[in-house]
Amino acid sequence: MDFPTIWFIIIGVLWTGYFVLEGFDFGVGMLLPVLGRGTDPQDTEKRRRVLINTIGPVWDGNEVWVLTAGGATFAAFPHWYATMFSAFYLPLLLILVALIVRNLGFDYRGKRDDDRWRANWDTAIVVGSFVPAFLWGVALTNLVRGLPIDADKEFTGTLFTLLNPVSLLGGLVTLGLFLTHGALFTALKTTGPIREDARAVATRAGVVTAVLAVVLLGILGLQGGNAASWATTVVAAGALVSALVANLRAREGWAFVGTFVAIAMAVATYFLLLFPDVMPSTLDEAWSLTVDNASSTPYTLKIMTIVALVFTPIVLLYQSWTYWVFRRRIGTHHIPAASAPAPAPPAPAQR
Repeated sequence: MDFPTIWFIIIGVLWTGYFVLEGFDFGVGMLLPVLGRGTDPQDTEKRRRVLINTIGPVWDGNEVWVLTAGGATFAAFPHWYATMFSAFYLPLLLILVALIVRNLGFDYRGKRDDDRWRANWDTAIVVGSFVPAFLWGVALTNLVRGLPIDADKEFTGTLFTLLNPVSLLGGLVTLGLFLTHGALFTALKTTGPIREDARAVATRAGVVTAVLAVVLLGILGLQGGNAASWATTVVAAGALVSALVANLRAREGWAFVGTFVAIAMAVATYFLLLFPDVMPSTLDEAWSLTVDNASSTPYTLKIMTIVALVFTPIVLLYQSWTYWVFRRRIGTHHIPAASAPAPAPPAPAQR
């Protein structure tokens, strides 16, 4: 196996790590107004703080995966990076803005004891989770189906080229998968009414997502599937169904593992459908970008491989330790009541 193929696999693993980890982050963020609705304003605020606290220690670490995937693509496949970022310029810009706004929401919603202030930042978290969850699916589905790329390796389409029915279906599938994944993560990490509500949401979202995913992967498989991609498709479908069954039996741990595997196998299916291309051209097959004509020099890839072998285990150990430390369930009884505003100082005595 040559270095370009090895780095294609590594980039696929990085995207898999990003979707299975950041996916439940997006799901929890999108479910904030659903699972965060309480019986009164105080209960609502406590429930929302519980939801945010479930991902509070890990969400920023999960985002490292997409930064690493983008950096690895730039270094290992510069031609792929250039053409892809040119084609997806507007969607990627929207994703970046959404992630920035979402992250600000996590950091700033608790900075002021004001209901309107918190409501505005909650909206930022919801929208900032929804936009990437949908657009990542649109972008990756377009990547697999092919794009109009000319002989100069330049994208010749427009934004409306990307907004085709199959790619929009891909966006709905990733959106549904992340909603289900996030609901199961919430059920796994919480106690009390939030846990029960999360399991109910996971069942409803999972059933709809399963139907959409079967249609999408069937369309992509019939377009250019192979034995390996069909195998991962079957595993993904089986894992999602198993997750729903485990959820009905109140086995949140196994249910979360099921959606974890389902998302991982769905991403693997995409990369198996793509290989040996990295960006297939719909204008002429000879103009497609492949792992060979889009890669860096062998020496560059060799150095990158050595660096990856040294630092990847360190990153994995650190992130695993973080999840282990914050592994316990939380509930509204762990959230202290909001402190009352400090009384205004007395007016100075009049003389």
